[in-house]
Amino acid sequence: MKITRIYTGKDNESHLEDIEVPMKFHRPGEVRMDTVKPKGMYIREQSGNFELDFHPAPRRQYLITLSGKIEITLGDGTKRTFGAGDVLLAEDLTGHGHISRIVGNEPRVSVVIEVD
Repeated sequence: MKITRIYTGKDNESHLEDIEVPMKFHRPGEVRMDTVKPKGMYIREQSGNFELDFHPAPRRQYLITLSGKIEITLGDGTKRTFGAGDVLLAEDLTGHGHISRIVGNEPRVSVVIEVD
């Protein structure tokens, strides 16, 4: 399964990379990743006017979009949109950070899973 990781590079800027999460056989017809022990979890809804200027992630966390879309902008101007079913692993805990902005008219609903 592919997910996107956002991390801080040696240049102190946030970068995106698509990574393959290893999946293991669990039972016939089901594979799954290794268990991740969460520190916390919440569901949030962000309205169409939500925009957060440059910021690093507050903690290491998985963000799973259930509905709506969010656009992530990096310091070099790169933009990427994430929608329903997309998983983002936020690990850019230091540095310049990224911009988060809701796109479209639909609110974004996401699950945030805080991890170590």
